[in-house]
Amino acid sequence: MDYNNILVDQNNGITTITINRPSKLNALNTETIGELHTAFAKANEDTTSKVIIITGTGEKAFVAGADISEFADFSVEEGAELARKGQEDLFDFVENLSTPVIAAVNGFALGGGLELAMAAHFRLASDNARMGLPEVSLGVIPGYGGTQRLPQLVGKGRAMEMIMTAGMIDAPTALSYGLVNHIVTQEELLPLAEKIAGKIMRNSSVAIAEGIKAINAGFTDGVNGFDAEIDAFGTCFGTEDFKEGTTAFLEKRKADFPGK
Repeated sequence: MDYNNILVDQNNGITTITINRPSKLNALNTETIGELHTAFAKANEDTTSKVIIITGTGEKAFVAGADISEFADFSVEEGAELARKGQEDLFDFVENLSTPVIAAVNGFALGGGLELAMAAHFRLASDNARMGLPEVSLGVIPGYGGTQRLPQLVGKGRAMEMIMTAGMIDAPTALSYGLVNHIVTQEELLPLAEKIAGKIMRNSSVAIAEGIKAINAGFTDGVNGFDAEIDAFGTCFGTEDFKEGTTAFLEKRKADFPGK
């Protein structure tokens, strides 16, 4: 499929989605969000795609925010719909994909860019990355899940400070906060993401999907995460992956999982 704002590459079980709007520092507009939804959906449905990496083109920005020119004159109702549709089509959608999503943050991740990175299942950063939610400096708040995911990842107090000050943090601070898992140079960023993806792909994609579901349940209002874990654990027992994994263990050989 041809896209105007993103690039998609599938190789050795890894789908790499690259936001490609360098003149706008990869800012998210409505069209880009729609293309990302389509690309993530296709990768998730593709049985040969085991891990998805999301990154930005160039060395300056992962995503430097939303395209403000698109919504500067929106009404209250239009603003609420913008947030609702964005969350449903992309941010919540990514968080709940059954295929693991790694964000490779290769520069500025601001506003909607940080929100997209936080929707991924975990994050890696280049050493020049800077992250923040500057929305209050524009008279608005994060609308793509930032007020919810940031406290989950860094704690309420740090999230309050980051959102209230509209400031940016550097990669070492993001690492110390638990916002990213690893920091490497620009040159090492995608190779590290691919290396971790390789480790993930050795395991049962079916079990990983159930694990994602159970972990997310613990952060969902009104859902008992322990009950969700019990259900997901039980579901695994009815899969071909479970049969293969346990048989391989008992036979002292490497498992060859059927996959998703």
